Amino acid sequence: MRYFLSLLTISILAALSAVSATPASLYADSEDSGSLAIPMMIFAGVPFEAHADSLWRGASLKATGRDSETVIDTVIGDRGLVLLGFRSFGNYKIHVSQNNRTIVQNVRVWPGWLTILPPLLAILLALAFRQVLPALFLGIWVGATIVQGMNPWTGIARLIDTYLVEAMTDPDHVRIIIFSMTLGGMVGLITRSGGAIGLVDMLSRLAVSRRMSQFSTWLIGLLIFFDDYSNTLMVGNTMRPFTDKMKVSREKLSYIVDSTAAPVASIALISTWIGYELALLSAAIDSLGLEESAYWMFLKALPFSFYSWACMLFVLIIVLSGRDFGPMLKAESRALKTGRLIASEAQPLLDEEMQRLEPPTNAPHRWYNALAPIGVMSIVLMIGLYRSGQSAVAVSGAAPTIYNIIGAADPFQVLLWAAFAGVFSSLALIFIQRLLNVREAMDAFLVGFKSLILAMVILTMARVIQIVCTELQTATYLLTVTRHMLSPGMLPALTFVLAAFTSFSTGTSWGTMAILMPLIIPLAYHLPIDAGLDLAAVE
Repeated sequence: MRYFLSLLTISILAALSAVSATPASLYADSEDSGSLAIPMMIFAGVPFEAHADSLWRGASLKATGRDSETVIDTVIGDRGLVLLGFRSFGNYKIHVSQNNRTIVQNVRVWPGWLTILPPLLAILLALAFRQVLPALFLGIWVGATIVQGMNPWTGIARLIDTYLVEAMTDPDHVRIIIFSMTLGGMVGLITRSGGAIGLVDMLSRLAVSRRMSQFSTWLIGLLIFFDDYSNTLMVGNTMRPFTDKMKVSREKLSYIVDSTAAPVASIALISTWIGYELALLSAAIDSLGLEESAYWMFLKALPFSFYSWACMLFVLIIVLSGRDFGPMLKAESRALKTGRLIASEAQPLLDEEMQRLEPPTNAPHRWYNALAPIGVMSIVLMIGLYRSGQSAVAVSGAAPTIYNIIGAADPFQVLLWAAFAGVFSSLALIFIQRLLNVREAMDAFLVGFKSLILAMVILTMARVIQIVCTELQTATYLLTVTRHMLSPGMLPALTFVLAAFTSFSTGTSWGTMAILMPLIIPLAYHLPIDAGLDLAAVE
């Protein structure tokens, strides 16, 4: 499968390269090329705008196919543009006539399925190689190649010098990167100062029985909501001695920790996950031309995060009921009967980089060194959202309701305030108590900072593929194709199945969001409108 997809990708690029050598007359040929401007690439099923200069405004426009049959007959508007769309691919002629003057322009319409090739190829390559970055890169390259007139060499050049630069210089994207990595630095400070261990130690006193040791693990996992990776490391390493003592298998411990860490981080009001999701939401909002606040959209979607809520609830039910099944039941039986807490064939992983965040030997483990920065960060977030939204509402003249205030706030700006407030408060606690010197504190901050570099690279590539898909109008083509096949009610279930399959195959939730959100969000917006639903009633 992997080799097949590799050959497929190479074949696609080679085919596009061969197509790029096609004579230019197949793309556009006009007696007066300045009279009618059309896009370089036109796709069947995707509407496009043709612009005429002032001399041709109000002229009649007719498009004919191979057999001279008229497929489009319209009039150029007062602004000198007309919206065109061809149902099938092939070569067409556009005739513009006015006052006994006529120009004929040849256009080539490409198959519409080319617009979905970049994200589709990214999904297939991610599934085959289980590596998101190469999959995204190749998908983007193919998309840029199509945009640049089927020339793969121009495509790779524009990918590097245009699309990447555009993604990296987007203000909101830069803000999210700074926020996420600053929050990662705060996590490093909290961990290195012993605050995280102190928080876990305080709550681990509840682990007086087998059931309570599992319940304590679940409860602590909910409290360390700001980052799933840190959650897994802190809770898993700290609770392991307690669960080992109670003969809880490592499989069960891993399940409780991992099935709590990501779900709670994905629905927390402030976390590294939220920064990542807001960047994807913001890009989709911009592509749709909406004025919705990304953070307000996230807040409104929280009640519908069924997987996250159900996952945390299911862990609690399993822990309190003591009922296991399948391979987990075998693991628990092995631990209770033989005392072997880990399977003989298991290969435990160890993150050597994060070992640098172990607190100094003689450092006290004080729980408030973790909760205080988180509390400060949360307070700044709430106040910042209110003040930012209040100012925007006052300028716009809208009613000062909570809905309007939160919706008008600038979440990216406020998240930056909150992240740096958390870092400064953590540093203040560290230096006041003399837990670390300046060099040790900066080292801890940078370790946490660097832990999110891969995530930020994925986020940037996700932004690039979103830009490419916008230029290709991928969502428009998908809407055209699925208009009579896919109902709005089917989309959530279909999205869940596709996301589950992709994340299971690739092993990365963030990579799955990067691939799917640029496609699903436009569909989720347009399908209800196309179906004639009352959006005001739904909202």
